[in-house]
Amino acid sequence: MSTTVTADIEVGVPIRTAYDQWTRFETFPQFMSGVDSIRQVDKATTHWVVSVGGATREFDADITDQVPDEHVAWHSTTAEVDHRGRVEFRPIAADRTRVDVTLEWEPEGFVEKAGAALGFDDRQVEHDLRRFKEFVESRGVGIIGEDPDLRP
Repeated sequence: MSTTVTADIEVGVPIRTAYDQWTRFETFPQFMSGVDSIRQVDKATTHWVVSVGGATREFDADITDQVPDEHVAWHSTTAEVDHRGRVEFRPIAADRTRVDVTLEWEPEGFVEKAGAALGFDDRQVEHDLRRFKEFVESRGVGIIGEDPDLRP
């Protein structure tokens, strides 16, 4: 039985800044618990190393849908666990953006299934979004830059 988590947060930066920061996947370990590293393999593929329930897992994920300053979606391609997600960005004001996250995966083993059943996953995603908010707001507007090779 798959687990789906949805969460959202408002961040005090323009939509371009929020989107650009989120799509700099290599920075995820700075605000996302359990993510040890992410490496951009090519324009559409990332390689993840994560720690879940005391175990380290590696997988590749492909970007399946991406519209700059609007949304990005992905799914795992080599993982033991099927994992997919979508993040949408909505302008609230010139300097405020709503970030909506939907994640879906198949928990494996007792620890992951118990975590999902007890709502730990929901709380973890909400916590990571709060850390993303602090991270992106502390960096300021316009200092992130843009790598045209990574934008569709």
